[in-house]
Amino acid sequence: MIPFVLKNWYLFLALAVILGLLLYEPIARARYQIRKLSVLELPRLVSRRQAAVVDVSEPHEYNKGHLPGAMNVPLSRLNKDLERLKKYRAKPVVLYCRSGHRSFQGAKILRRQGFEEVYELAGGLLAWEKENLPVER
Repeated sequence: MIPFVLKNWYLFLALAVILGLLLYEPIARARYQIRKLSVLELPRLVSRRQAAVVDVSEPHEYNKGHLPGAMNVPLSRLNKDLERLKKYRAKPVVLYCRSGHRSFQGAKILRRQGFEEVYELAGGLLAWEKENLPVER
């Protein structure tokens, strides 16, 4: 077994890298306590608990279409614009972007800054549009 591993070390290295990539998001999500929220759960959270909905897309993307009532705080400016979100620190905050990658990065930033309840909209704006839900332009 050991000679096989030594002879094919590059395969085991590739396996370790692939496993690391596959496990990174679930481990980070658990570590930062970031919950995924479906597009069908979002209206209920907003109406019952007055959740803030934040689009972390860039302004030109936001202007092309966004969830009704969502505020735009681009991921590239999130650290600088935390003051705008400070009043939501103890309330649920739902982040989204077009597909979901940037919102996860933003959610980690908010959790590090002490926001108590941070959600990521599963599938982002694409999932919202797929369910034929309203989009503001």
